Amino acid sequence: MSTHRDRSSEPAARATVLRTVSTRERRSHLSAPRVPTVGIDIGGTKVMAGVVDADGTILEKLRAETPDKSKSPKVVEDTITELVLDLSDRHDVHAVGIGAAGWVDAERSRILFAPHLSWRDEPLRESLQARLAVPVLIDNDANAAAWGEWRFGAGKDEDHLVMITLGTGIGGAILEDGKVKRGKYGVAGEFGHMQVVPGGHRCPCGNRGCWEQYSSGNALVREARELAAADSPVAYNIIDRVGGTVSDITGPLITELAREGDAMCVELLQDIGQWLGIGIANLAAALDPSCFVIGGGVSAADDLLIGPATEAYRRHLTGRGYRPEARVVRAQLGPEAGMVGAADLARLVARRFRRANRRRLERYERYERAAAQLGLAPRTRMVSR
Repeated sequence: MSTHRDRSSEPAARATVLRTVSTRERRSHLSAPRVPTVGIDIGGTKVMAGVVDADGTILEKLRAETPDKSKSPKVVEDTITELVLDLSDRHDVHAVGIGAAGWVDAERSRILFAPHLSWRDEPLRESLQARLAVPVLIDNDANAAAWGEWRFGAGKDEDHLVMITLGTGIGGAILEDGKVKRGKYGVAGEFGHMQVVPGGHRCPCGNRGCWEQYSSGNALVREARELAAADSPVAYNIIDRVGGTVSDITGPLITELAREGDAMCVELLQDIGQWLGIGIANLAAALDPSCFVIGGGVSAADDLLIGPATEAYRRHLTGRGYRPEARVVRAQLGPEAGMVGAADLARLVARRFRRANRRRLERYERYERAAAQLGLAPRTRMVSR
């Protein structure tokens, strides 16, 4: 498997062996062990892994393409495992956090359903812990991104934050008083699958007219490719850029051309932004947050997207002119928000294990002292300091 490397540190010792527990976030994140952890962001097109320190700084990151979704889930697990073991060769990794694009159960153990991957009630945490020998924490990718932005980015110090991630689809998360709101069954925040156009475009989730079919990376690329396939005059520039190969049209290319002033690409981003603003207005009516943070790969378009979204939000907001408006800001951590957030959430599980590990060490040391006094052979030590 080929991976893209972005390194900024010297090699370090291999990972220690840990276990996973803990869900108490607000009271524990400040006192979590200041140890390096790995964050994994699994999207519909890529797997990104990075070693992150306690201040949210990325020490090294790797990237690999997401294996074809028609393949076994084990193929994705293989990719994750290879990335983590690669990073562990150079860093003292203490835990792994995974932000996955899909429905995660309340125990953050299983992927119930992933629209863009072949996971159906997949016991991902158990499988990866057995292979990695470090504690693994699973969460929805948007939850992880929201946590990262609240801890280190655009949502820092916000008490009521809503995160919207625009990538292959739309992810969402709600964070109140320093706690991610996951709902009774763990699947809160799936804003992308609110149905906004009855009978509209078919969504990979199985329904029609989902919000992400009108405001996401997939929607942006679909519209551009349809215009190019129809040989529309407004698409001649992008057709020329890809040499007539319509399938080579991508979201980053559309954004690049829009920045260069291509009228069609600017208009497509405006359309995506308007749909985004309508959805934000609906979420404001339901949740009344103080801040909307817009992240994901499509947010790289910045004001070409955020500007139209903010205008549409203000135009459709219920009670506009008579109520405070939430801020709409771009995520500061960019596409790394989910990776950084997942790593920081994983750091929370290390404290209780470190205590348990210390107690095990103390028991071994007591046994060794007693064994020495009795002339017995020392027991092989199975834990690391």
